[in-house]
Amino acid sequence: MNTPCLPEAATPADEPAIETLLDQAFGLSRRTKTSYRLREGNTAAEGLSMVVREPGLGIVGTISYWPLRIGADGTKALLLGPIAIHPERQNRGIGMALMRTTLAKAAEQGHALIVLVGDAPYYARVGFMKVPDGQLLLPGPVDPKRLLFLELRAGALSAAKGLVLPENRYHAA
Repeated sequence: MNTPCLPEAATPADEPAIETLLDQAFGLSRRTKTSYRLREGNTAAEGLSMVVREPGLGIVGTISYWPLRIGADGTKALLLGPIAIHPERQNRGIGMALMRTTLAKAAEQGHALIVLVGDAPYYARVGFMKVPDGQLLLPGPVDPKRLLFLELRAGALSAAKGLVLPENRYHAA
């Protein structure tokens, strides 16, 4: 039986359950990953943190996005992640529903570029592609095959070159 995938806005009260789900999905070592350097001290993008709830299990899926700046020009982008699905509810379309809903919202809000570190075959299902080698640099080690992008506006990646920083750590030159 498939779980209904009805994404809804995450609330501050959801944070403890979201953190528990992230620990279940990725383990406690998740906080050591380079993607977390881009979220530390940053504030999630308004209106793009969503969850899927299921009676009896509570939050079974979560996704969020974080504002970034890239290179000396400070090209704006969003970091997708984390996205997590309860281990008992994986492979039921919850992740795809969360991504499709939030990517459409990000486009409606005028965002042009999304980046993430993740499994290329999974994210390719919603249009993500590998970033050309050397175009973007993250503040920590990343397997270049896992650095992915999606343009919500054609040509958005061409303006993005250099170091990727959380918006709160970017300072114009």
